[in-house]
Amino acid sequence: MSKGPEGPTPGYLVWRLSTKWRVAVDRAVAPLGLTHAQYTLVASLYGMRRGGERPSQRRLADHTGLEPLYVSKLARALEAAGLIERDRDPRDPRAVRLTLTERGEDVTRRAVEVVHGLLERLTEPLGGLDSARTRAFAADLTTLLAVPLDTEPDPAPGPPSGRTPPSVTASTTEPKEPTS
Repeated sequence: MSKGPEGPTPGYLVWRLSTKWRVAVDRAVAPLGLTHAQYTLVASLYGMRRGGERPSQRRLADHTGLEPLYVSKLARALEAAGLIERDRDPRDPRAVRLTLTERGEDVTRRAVEVVHGLLERLTEPLGGLDSARTRAFAADLTTLLAVPLDTEPDPAPGPPSGRTPPSVTASTTEPKEPTS
């Protein structure tokens, strides 16, 4: 059985990087009155609108990877701030569609510029946003993101049914480092 990689695990490194980038984006968009999560919503709305789409909250949740309930909470805050409008979809009264207001579009355009500059700076060690290394890194991350999450965890490995597991003493086990 493999002991795993020496040093930090890939999961731990992804977690650290995502936390670092989230904090950096939070700080960058704070002067515009946004959080990183709110930026994700308005930037996604902006891009989807440019593609001719006027998404529902559910569609936006699917697009961003955020929980629908969290998208609803963020949308209410953005509506209260005058950045988006929420209205019922005439084709499906259960669905709530979202659009940026004029002010929301202005704030979003400025936020996208700020975040683009930040990402250019953060990817500089890889050669910048347009480098082959950054494109390869993005492709690797996309591959990892495409792995579906299991809804049910695999059963713990154990002996076949009907057999009693062998005793394990403290002296034969080694503590394991947490993995992500």
